[in-house]
Amino acid sequence: MKNTIKQIRIGKHDFGIVGLEEAFAKVSGSLSDQHHKKIADALLNILKKQNYIPDNAADTYKEAFLREYLKHLGKPLPASIDADEELTVTLIGAGCAQCDSIVNNMMSVLSELNLPARIDYVRDPDDIKKMGIRGVPAIMINGDLKCVGVVPFKSQITEWLISFT
Repeated sequence: MKNTIKQIRIGKHDFGIVGLEEAFAKVSGSLSDQHHKKIADALLNILKKQNYIPDNAADTYKEAFLREYLKHLGKPLPASIDADEELTVTLIGAGCAQCDSIVNNMMSVLSELNLPARIDYVRDPDDIKKMGIRGVPAIMINGDLKCVGVVPFKSQITEWLISFT
């Protein structure tokens, strides 16, 4: 299996991690029912073989790996994982006119509310399928799926964003 590089947020910065998807595959086969701490430890042990991970940042990396693993499985994130995280909006779509409309509406509302947020775009059909999303466009806010297959009004987006602040 070819190792891929995936960008993830660790602390306040984005880093490219080699072999993340492959590590997820290994962990999901053997530790899928284990406690989050064991999964995070296993991911760190697998990934530190191919990535430089400073000893003093191991806990931050473990938290990021676990967060990405749970997102990969489409599972909700425990409050403890995202407690200090900024607002994260994931826009899911293939780049069609409806998807562009959602992006424009989201950026407009964020600007109107003067709300800082991390915006992730998921356009790859394989990634969308892995997330369990069955239609596009879609919006997730802090891992919570808000809509699928429709373009929500700006007023609805505003309500969603205000509820997360």
